[in-house]
Amino acid sequence: MSDRKILVVDDESRMRKLVRDFLVRAGYIVVEAADGMEACDLFFESNDFDLVITDVMMPKLDGWELTRQIREYSKVPIIMLTAKAEEHDELNGFELGVDEYISKPFSPKILVARVEAILRRTAGSDAAEVLEAGGIRLDKGAHIVTIDDNPIDLSFKEFELLAYFMENAGLALSREKILNGVWDYDYFGDERTVDTHVKKLRAKMGAKGELIKTIWGMGYKFEA
Repeated sequence: MSDRKILVVDDESRMRKLVRDFLVRAGYIVVEAADGMEACDLFFESNDFDLVITDVMMPKLDGWELTRQIREYSKVPIIMLTAKAEEHDELNGFELGVDEYISKPFSPKILVARVEAILRRTAGSDAAEVLEAGGIRLDKGAHIVTIDDNPIDLSFKEFELLAYFMENAGLALSREKILNGVWDYDYFGDERTVDTHVKKLRAKMGAKGELIKTIWGMGYKFEA
């Protein structure tokens, strides 16, 4: 993991040090930024980060705007760390393209586990595999999805979710099973994360979004 580079953004030096120490101990290269503007400059200067961990409330440029600017040009995984634990804040983060949302205070060991899970799945997405069903073509190696030969723009998590559905076509999948399969760990039972991402994915798929069927009281099933 020594070649994996992570950008840690927080205006609290104590918090940056805590996160950095645990990540460095796990073998990652860590670059720090004290506010969103500095983070933006660092990100676009090198453009070689494998993951971004950012706070929300920061001077100069907050975490929301930082995420917006990064998402205009990159699908790099983003973890948002914040003391704002309200549901609408979490949903706003997912709408912007945040991959994980962790409320403070948190366990640094859990944070490292989530980082490792995301990066494992990022590496796994490089596999040369193409999935096709119902006019949808998903190329894992190129990270491209087309519907009836028209490309659609998906975030990293939306891409992983669609791939998981297509790999398990015809199977009834509980929200818990989807969490474990796509997020690669138990998401503390926070199953609304699945519903939020399914809603966004369906919207981007247009009419093909109907291929993801809701199983009331359980979860979802992909049927082409």
